Amino acid sequence: MKPAPSAVAAARAARPVKDALPRVLLAAVPVASLGMLCPVPSLLIALRRQARAHWLICAGFSVIWLAWMAQALLTPVDADGLVFLMDVLLLLLATLGPAAHCLVFWRPARVRKVR
Repeated sequence: MKPAPSAVAAARAARPVKDALPRVLLAAVPVASLGMLCPVPSLLIALRRQARAHWLICAGFSVIWLAWMAQALLTPVDADGLVFLMDVLLLLLATLGPAAHCLVFWRPARVRKVR
């Protein structure tokens, strides 16, 4: 017995939303943590893809994370000028960079068919 055409159309329409949910949730990790978990999405992508380029991107975000942590620890509370600008720049790189990387390169796991 074949499923109704409306059920098939509804399943096809729900698939992009189901595939995008892990991508969006993983991209929200560095934004929600304000950069504290900056390397996590890139690390997960590098582990899944096992490509040199993704490992280099993960290393780059780890360096940005270390620079942001050092800047946050060494910056006085009433910072202004160039010090404040560097803090904001590192914060933006640590939050928006990994989120963009995750949104562009994340691919959901595919189930392999067994023959």
